[in-house]
Amino acid sequence: MVSSQKLRIAVQMDHISSVQIAGDSTFALMLEGQARGHDLLHYEVDRLSMRDGTVYAQCEPVEVNDIEGSHFRLGKPKVENLAEMDVVLMRQDPPFHMGYITATHLLERIHPQTLVVNDPREVRNAPEKIFVTEFADLMPETLITRSRDEIRKFREEFGDIIIKPLYGNGGAGVFRIQEGDENLSSLLEMFETTWPEPFIAQRYMKEVRAGDKRIILIDGEPVGAINRVPSKEEARSNMHVGGRAEAIGMTQREEEICARIGPELKRRGFIFVGIDVIGDYMTEINVTSPTGIREVKNFGGADIAALFWDCVEGKVEKRVSR
Repeated sequence: MVSSQKLRIAVQMDHISSVQIAGDSTFALMLEGQARGHDLLHYEVDRLSMRDGTVYAQCEPVEVNDIEGSHFRLGKPKVENLAEMDVVLMRQDPPFHMGYITATHLLERIHPQTLVVNDPREVRNAPEKIFVTEFADLMPETLITRSRDEIRKFREEFGDIIIKPLYGNGGAGVFRIQEGDENLSSLLEMFETTWPEPFIAQRYMKEVRAGDKRIILIDGEPVGAINRVPSKEEARSNMHVGGRAEAIGMTQREEEICARIGPELKRRGFIFVGIDVIGDYMTEINVTSPTGIREVKNFGGADIAALFWDCVEGKVEKRVSR
């Protein structure tokens, strides 16, 4: 599909040479944007600058191809005023740290005149493992703390728990600690040394053996889902640690979860969101750089990249017509 309006789109991302194209949602969005005739520019977050109120970045024109090993071609770098873009995609991967927060402050200076996806102010105010607590009744029992005593009491109550860093991503630093596990103190010592923030503990849900479902929402509406089943040796279902993707639909409970959170996602300007659901409970709301687009399509689901650009183009057109 070729868009009736040609857009200039800057993609703030990890360097495109590092992308694993088979499962990368940013790459899928770039392929679809290019197919619609839009101009794509590529830059890494460390090329983002602001001087005297002007936000700019050293960008490279980029062409993408869905060919492993030959998936991109970059043009000559040029400093671009990001306020002159139609769209900026903020798609660098977490961790969510002060560098990430600073990037949201800079991009906030150009939004919404330039449409930044997702809204940088709201991204800053909604780290995934904290934002989800606004819907506490949809979550498993959850504790956020640095207190060893509180974590020990939490394990005594539930026997089998998951501990993970509050601002981690991709399953890094996720541990299952069962009743009687003598490694708890050593684990907490490691966490205290590695991360200055509180940690998060949740009741372990045995339902994860049947899968950790990723549901994608576009502008507050669910558009596709994929199930991620952990390997026998893992408590984590993330693909890069051996999780297996499989096609799956949505349950009535999941439809109810999406109906609850959808209006708030839309109000906050979250165009592209991925939520994680285990059993009947939501565990995370991913708004920084959610994934899952290619997996859904590969299993016969919706073309979410096309739905994304339909939404973004509509918002840009509405802004221009004002």
